[in-house]
Amino acid sequence: MSSVDAVTVNGVRSPLLDVGPRGPEAVVFVHGNPGSLTDWTDLAQQVAESGRAVALDMPGYGHADKPRGFDFTVEGYARHLASALEQLGVSRAHLVLHDFGGPWGLAWAAAHPRQVASLTLINTGVVARYRWHYLARIWRTPVVGEIFMATTTRAGFGLLLKHGNPRGLPKPFIDRMFADFDHGTRRAVLRLYRATSNFDDFASVVTRNLAGLDLPVLVVWGKQDPYVPVRFAEQQRSVFPNARVTILEDSGHWPFADNPEAVAGIVVPFLRSQLSRAAH
Repeated sequence: MSSVDAVTVNGVRSPLLDVGPRGPEAVVFVHGNPGSLTDWTDLAQQVAESGRAVALDMPGYGHADKPRGFDFTVEGYARHLASALEQLGVSRAHLVLHDFGGPWGLAWAAAHPRQVASLTLINTGVVARYRWHYLARIWRTPVVGEIFMATTTRAGFGLLLKHGNPRGLPKPFIDRMFADFDHGTRRAVLRLYRATSNFDDFASVVTRNLAGLDLPVLVVWGKQDPYVPVRFAEQQRSVFPNARVTILEDSGHWPFADNPEAVAGIVVPFLRSQLSRAAH
């Protein structure tokens, strides 16, 4: 852990993991919903042997501040990420994105294309013509979403996560995720999902700003994902033609949790090679 354990943007504090040698180029891990920087601890520590690795709790998640007044939109999160990276002196980023971290990180990338060094997309990416999954439809429905959030227990939370995860998820991972799933996070989830109508316009902007850059792109997808279907994995090549796509047959939405060895075996060498290339 770095000596700086948090970054504050417009009064909103985000806890921080910042490991490896300091410099303007870093691997930047962005968690999704619900998630936190601890999703990335193991991968970040492995990457830190070759270069700087940064992860932070995004507003509304983990131990970050969860203010009612935050802009809980894709654009709002992208702006928070931009200001955080500026404060940290990161001017060139190898993005590692998961779930809603995909739209947040890609929106930042589309606005700062010259600062993007590579992309690692884990069960996320450019998802035009996406249809909301069943939980998202509940969260997006006024009153119903509030009732669902208010009545979600630890046991119910665990049962929900069994869906689409044939390998199962480690109990400590589920316990930590539920511990973070407090009132502030539940409110943030409802605000985010209701502020996001679809991803088509966003996909057009990302495609227009990033498709011609010939970025190194790694796509890793758990085939059993019930939230962001595996069909989107190959579709990333429509934006990033040279993307390397790896499908994990028996993983779900959180492959870095249900099969961490396989994910590390794919992601860490890719990131180390990108950092090595940058160094030379």
